[in-house]
Amino acid sequence: MLDPVMFTGGVYKHDLVTELIEDLGGYLLQKNVTQSEVILLMLVPHEDMPALEAMTKELKGKLERAPLAGTEIAVVTPTLAIHHLPHPACDVAEYIRRHGAKSNMIGMGRGVAREISQMDEFETALINEHDAVVFTFGNFADCILKKEHLYRTLTVPVIVTGGPEMKKEDLPYAFEYVKNVGRIAHRSRKATEIGSLDNIIAAVGRALDSVRASISKDPLTTTPPRAMEVVREQVPDVTQSLSPLPIALNLNGLRIKLPYEEYGEAVAGVEFDEGVTLGEIAKVMPSRMKNYILVRILPVSETGFVV
Repeated sequence: MLDPVMFTGGVYKHDLVTELIEDLGGYLLQKNVTQSEVILLMLVPHEDMPALEAMTKELKGKLERAPLAGTEIAVVTPTLAIHHLPHPACDVAEYIRRHGAKSNMIGMGRGVAREISQMDEFETALINEHDAVVFTFGNFADCILKKEHLYRTLTVPVIVTGGPEMKKEDLPYAFEYVKNVGRIAHRSRKATEIGSLDNIIAAVGRALDSVRASISKDPLTTTPPRAMEVVREQVPDVTQSLSPLPIALNLNGLRIKLPYEEYGEAVAGVEFDEGVTLGEIAKVMPSRMKNYILVRILPVSETGFVV
């Protein structure tokens, strides 16, 4: 099992960390360098964590778990119109991004009004392509309760945010509820507002850990990071994608930002060292997002072997 971690330290000798990760069979997901500091988001084998901790201590750096690393989170607001001011949703999406996840903001087409709000099949399928979803609702408890039908049929963990204080038992179809994040007509700057965003990050982290625990009971045939590396090597056009993140990692696969009609067969045909192709151990299909390529890796119970 790969643990998502974040290394923060000086630029000097940080390449020793990246070399160690490669030697341990881990993966470097993201690297951010400032003038004197570097932040590395990595996936490291659980049994090799002591070696990384020892090097971090030697380099006077900081190592912490980053449960959002290598995931894709949807942030859903009933609408981007004035009925539901987008400021909280923007803050939530950006804060999730700062903690290592790829966040996608989704404004619903018919999410306005508690009595007539609805979600269509396309929106449901699009949200289900993510690892978790955050619904940003308003300040009225009655409205939040009556809009549970919007996420009742989703298959990914749902984090609901709103202004009033409510019990988790009131929202049986949500994984968790985070209060004090309702309709706000300004950006989040106060300490209490930042604290509420931290609560959302913690709730999303717990939701992702629950998904990881579920996957560990029937492990995937290969890891998404390894599949990503193979696709990069054998489908070089992915590096020419204009997207800031040409390949987005999920807990159970990838989102490759190339058109499915043109590159679907090439992606399915990439071959691993073991002699099997990606199409044999994963479902390669069109995504609801801009007709990108969606890869869902099959569990060992369906393939019978590990790559």
